[in-house]
Amino acid sequence: MSDTIYPPESIYNLIPREEEKAVKAPRYMSKFREQVKLEKEVNKAPSKTMGPAKVDVPSPQKYLLKHSKEPKLAEKKPFKYEDDELQSKPPIPARTDKPLMGLHSNKNFIKTNAVENIMTVPKKPQPVYAYTKKGDKQLLEKSGLIPKYIKKKDYGLTPEYLLQRREEVKKAQEEYDNYVKERMREGAMKQLSGEERHNILQALKKNWDELHHQYQGLSVVTDTAPKKYRKERLEQEMKQLEKDIELIERHKTIYIANIGA
Repeated sequence: MSDTIYPPESIYNLIPREEEKAVKAPRYMSKFREQVKLEKEVNKAPSKTMGPAKVDVPSPQKYLLKHSKEPKLAEKKPFKYEDDELQSKPPIPARTDKPLMGLHSNKNFIKTNAVENIMTVPKKPQPVYAYTKKGDKQLLEKSGLIPKYIKKKDYGLTPEYLLQRREEVKKAQEEYDNYVKERMREGAMKQLSGEERHNILQALKKNWDELHHQYQGLSVVTDTAPKKYRKERLEQEMKQLEKDIELIERHKTIYIANIGA
């Protein structure tokens, strides 16, 4: 038996009925519609996005050639050094070139050359030194054998930057000393005496010896977590004690804060 349920039959269903048309809501119209149209007409220009209406058709003789759109390299030129152009000699005259004729001069070249040679100051030879048994030579000035630097005005004087650095360190030390004196006057700090410093240093070394004795007694194999943890703890404590001992040994004068003040 089918489970479909049909509506009850009625004779009124045979009467033709008028189709009810759905009424649509009025279309939305923006209040800026006219303003947008006006701005569009103002900014509109012919051929703004699509190009000109008519384009010249290329000539059939100017068809696209192979490799025509590839970038072209500059023409190859023979390589020349810039110095060659400056030092190049004038070209040799051609066989057909004729020299200038009829030029005369009253200059006495013999007398002029003799006077120039007499008045010329002879050149001093550059001092050199031989550094091999075969006679290879180099300039003596760059060899370091000439006492050139000891003749300078500032030779043996302290450089200016070292003097400035010394003044800065001295000023910083004075400011620190004044600060320490002020704090000690207020009772907030006190200076550790030599005996107290020596006792603290000996106590730290004694603690380090005890930890080192315990560390030497550890087993070679650390196969469990407690053994590993104990070894790491001893190493960390020994490193901290070494830092404290180095700090106290490096500073002779030690100031400590007065907690009770």
